[in-house]
Amino acid sequence: MDVVTKADKGAFAVIPLPYDYDAVADYIDAETMYIHFSKHYVGYLHNLNKAVAGTPYASQSIEEVLKNLDPNNAALRNNAGGYYNHNMYFGVISPKGGGEPKGTLMEAIKRDFGSFENFKKAFAEAGSKRFGSGWAFLVVNDEKLSVVSTANQDNPLMPNIGVSGVPILAMDVWEHAYYLKYQNKRGDYIANFFNVIDWDKVAELYGKTLYK
Repeated sequence: MDVVTKADKGAFAVIPLPYDYDAVADYIDAETMYIHFSKHYVGYLHNLNKAVAGTPYASQSIEEVLKNLDPNNAALRNNAGGYYNHNMYFGVISPKGGGEPKGTLMEAIKRDFGSFENFKKAFAEAGSKRFGSGWAFLVVNDEKLSVVSTANQDNPLMPNIGVSGVPILAMDVWEHAYYLKYQNKRGDYIANFFNVIDWDKVAELYGKTLYK
C-alpha cells in the first residue's frame, strides 16, 4: 500500500491492508476504504508515535500501552486506541468473509449468546445504539464472550472506561467508516458488515486468549 512509505519512523508502524481498497466494494466502497485507511488510520499512527516519543510507552506493545495508559492523557488515549482499533477492524475484514464461524468459536458463541443469531443481534445493537462515534467489540473475559461498545477511540483493554475484555472482533461505527456509501443508514452498514467478517481470523484471535 502506498501509505506505508509515508509512515513516520517511530515506535509503531503501519500494518498494511491484506487486500485492495476495492476488495469488499459491494459492502464498503473503495473510496471509503482508502480514506479510512490512508488518512484516518495513518493519522492516528502518526499522532501515536508523537505521543510516545521519549517515553517508556515507546518500548511497549500497543496492548501494554492501552492497559497502562492514564485515561486523562487524551493524546495517548485517542491515538493508541485509534491505532489498535483500526488494526483489528481492517484485520478482521476479508473479501472471503461472511457466513458463520466454526469450531470452538461457534461453540463459545452458542454457549454465551444462545445462538449465532442472538450474537448478531447483540453486536448489531451495540453498534447501532452507540450515540455518536465509537465501536462495537466482541470480547473475551475469563474465557466468556460478551459484546461491548465504547465511545470515540476507547478500547476495552483501557482502564476505567466502564467495560473490559480482550477484543477479538471490532466494528467501527464512526461516520467516516460508512457515510459515503450509506449516508445516515448506519443500520445498513452494520447489516452488511457481517458479510465481510473473516471468522477464521476472529477464531485465531479467540484461540490466543485461551492459551495465554
